[in-house]
Amino acid sequence: MSYTGTYDGKIFHNPSNKFCIVVIKTSDTSIPEQARDKRRYRDHLIRFTAVGYEIPMTDAVELELDGEWVNGKYGMQFQVEQWREIVPKTKEGVLSYLGSGLIKGIGEKTASEIVAKFGTNTLDILEKHPERLLEVRGITENKLEDIRTSFAESRMLRDIMALLAPFKLTPKTALKIYQHFGAACLDLLRKSPFELCQIPGFGFRRVDAIVRKTDNRPRDPMRIRGAVHCALGEAKGKQGHLFLERKALCKATFKLLNEKIPLPEMRVRTEEVEKELDGMILSGLVVSMRDNIYHPAIFAQEDETASWIARLLAEEKPPMKDISGLIDAVREEQGLKTSGKQESAVRAAFLYNLSIITGSPGTGKTTVLKMILGVYRRLYPNKKIILMAPTGRASRRMAESTGFDKACTLHSELGLVSEEDEGSRSRKKDGMDADMVIVDEFSMVDMWLAGRFFQALKKGAKIILVGDPDQLPSVGAGNVFKELIQCGLVPVTVLDEIFRQTKDSLIAHNARFIHEGNTKLYYGNDFQFLPCDNQEDAAAAIIERYCQEIEENGIEHVQILSPFRTEGAASSDHLNTAIREIVNPFRSTEDEVRIGPKTFRVGDRIMQTKNTNKVSNGDLGFIRYIEDTPDGKRIGLEFGKNRNLEYGTEDLVNLNLAYAATIHKAMGSEYDIVLMPVVKAHYMMLYRNLLYTGITRARKKVVLAGEKSVLFMAIHRNEISKRNTLLGERIRLYYKAYAKSAGTAVPEFLEEKLKAAG
Repeated sequence: MSYTGTYDGKIFHNPSNKFCIVVIKTSDTSIPEQARDKRRYRDHLIRFTAVGYEIPMTDAVELELDGEWVNGKYGMQFQVEQWREIVPKTKEGVLSYLGSGLIKGIGEKTASEIVAKFGTNTLDILEKHPERLLEVRGITENKLEDIRTSFAESRMLRDIMALLAPFKLTPKTALKIYQHFGAACLDLLRKSPFELCQIPGFGFRRVDAIVRKTDNRPRDPMRIRGAVHCALGEAKGKQGHLFLERKALCKATFKLLNEKIPLPEMRVRTEEVEKELDGMILSGLVVSMRDNIYHPAIFAQEDETASWIARLLAEEKPPMKDISGLIDAVREEQGLKTSGKQESAVRAAFLYNLSIITGSPGTGKTTVLKMILGVYRRLYPNKKIILMAPTGRASRRMAESTGFDKACTLHSELGLVSEEDEGSRSRKKDGMDADMVIVDEFSMVDMWLAGRFFQALKKGAKIILVGDPDQLPSVGAGNVFKELIQCGLVPVTVLDEIFRQTKDSLIAHNARFIHEGNTKLYYGNDFQFLPCDNQEDAAAAIIERYCQEIEENGIEHVQILSPFRTEGAASSDHLNTAIREIVNPFRSTEDEVRIGPKTFRVGDRIMQTKNTNKVSNGDLGFIRYIEDTPDGKRIGLEFGKNRNLEYGTEDLVNLNLAYAATIHKAMGSEYDIVLMPVVKAHYMMLYRNLLYTGITRARKKVVLAGEKSVLFMAIHRNEISKRNTLLGERIRLYYKAYAKSAGTAVPEFLEEKLKAAG
């Protein structure tokens, strides 16, 4: 159904995703009685509430709104699926529209100048001949570009949203489509909506279900191509693969195409999938390398990353200075005790352009970094050092443990948001100007982030990567840290002597046993197992122990980690709900705020789930106050010492309760005490590296609750899956090319590996 009206006021607006709730006034008497505002107005117009995305908040235009009525918690509201501006074809109407602020680069003064020049033809000029705006005083080439881009983008987004109305797009998604396909996207999507399968969030199943309602051609080549893109995307998102072998890709595509087709005679045949895949390879829609099939953008990520790393390794190295005396001086100055392997790691950092330090917790990686920093400052007092990590918590811990001034996240230093939102960087960065770069927790770095990192490095910089390859791999695709270690070209120092804990501490020893597949663990005060018969019992035991531990040690020192977020009583979501009702029960509506399905209270322990300029994904904190103001509720947050922020309700979408978290979410973090369920219901996720990662988040105590047989089973299950990547092989190929062009001898082992790889 469709209604025409004018904007009358704002109830809610989220600037990040453009979602808004507005009041519309209209003379249309067909508005349902229960949807009308009961108050009387002097203009005698009817007011109703409209909910949608990027509805123009100006009364300078009339709006034609299409959608449907929805009766919910806040009464009857009009759910807007698409809208259209109706600009009055008068000078006053056009002037009011242009001066409303909807078009970037045009304010009230500029609007007056434009309308004085072009009159009622202004909108035609904007749409068909925008270059004529240069005839208006004060409009420069740069300003024209802003106006042209803003006007074209707003029109394009509106047209995209109208075309794809059945998909119920947000403006943010429409912008993502526009950025991906460019100005020709409307023609492209009209011909083949299956091209949407290239966009994150548009799975083949979603597109296929809508397209087949109006165009049921299961063997359409465009449909097969969409399924190929979907199979590659799912392999990347779910298994971390950068490519699929041809046979596996055809099998996955065949399954996607036929899973919803009941009639055998209509099903797509294997030979049709293979024929279409050959066509995609020939036309460059996918890349084939020895029958390994990549999406072109992913192939470019891996290829460019390998090239940057190989170039770094092949760079000519300046003569090595004797640093023995400096190592002794720093050791004495800082009161450090070092092993032979730790000193080897320090020397490697100065001998090579790129080196790696690995080891489980407690093996002295921090001591090595202190030594490297101390020696480097004495050698080069005026050169720049940067310490980095993938998460805010890891970077702050790095700064605290090394005594360095500060450390930053990779995303903030590189000016990145995320791979999906790369088109909207927080700030553009040309590269890093540091002479030495140390990155901790590098096992968390995926292929996309690694590519941006190595590309940004200054020529001649010293790079030290630190991490534990036995932890869970990166959440994003690829397995960069392991590939670097296994390529054979990067010097790697493995620290295997335990230093951190006292001789009676069991965490590091048991972590090593788990890594080795040894089920004969030691139990004591700092490593405990609470036997339970099932998931419900394990959850109850963890809740009871959590309350005991926070009473003795403080809530900020205790963390529950679960393999699953939503599965059963021992999942992080269920534990969060249960624990919150015990440690922070309901007191009053003034101390509580709701956003969608989430409820937050003053005193809640929370976790940030998205990077911003002031707080990082994974940061933990507490809600300190909730206040009502004329502009809505304001929520005060404390993310640690001197890190106080104030959020509006719209910002709460990026928060979760954090009494419990998943083990994946805890990567890069450390806690004094970790409580963890180990139950049969979580079998699908219980592998050795997940168990190892959870245990090694603890500094002082680990408490496991569950079944011993499940714990032993998890220790014996070695790996979730092998990630398809050829990064190491590509690094060797590029290194051989760069080394030969520079006249450097290529190591014998490299020739043998390349020959074996074909």
